[in-house]
Amino acid sequence: MLHLYKASCTRDNLKLIRQFVQAVLHDFKFQFSEIEINQLILAVDEVCSNLIIYSHQCNPAESIEVRIHDLNEKVLFEIIDRSTDQFNIKDYQEPDLQNIISERRKGGLGLMLVNRIMDSVEVIYSNKENTWQLSKNKSKKSNK
Repeated sequence: MLHLYKASCTRDNLKLIRQFVQAVLHDFKFQFSEIEINQLILAVDEVCSNLIIYSHQCNPAESIEVRIHDLNEKVLFEIIDRSTDQFNIKDYQEPDLQNIISERRKGGLGLMLVNRIMDSVEVIYSNKENTWQLSKNKSKKSNK
């Protein structure tokens, strides 16, 4: 089963996206604990935040879509934005935590969290669309 939410690229819509994800996960009873549900919401929120704030500069004329697929063995989140910006996740290198701490730098940890929460993270670029695919196995009860 597929659930779809489309939102314009404003910061205010991040709260609505989080509420959508939470409602779907609770309604479908995806066999995740409350802590895991909160982690999944955090991962989706992080990707959506980056797209809305950095890729679309909070432009309300632009939008993103969040799709949640209930697959037998896993839940698949697809976050789609129409942008000429391509993000190659294969080029991503996790930041050095010691550097972030010593520099007292804010930010830079979001994608690292997403990678640690999810079992799989992919970004597909096709026809001027970025599709972030985040999946989490249902049977897995502990984090990576």
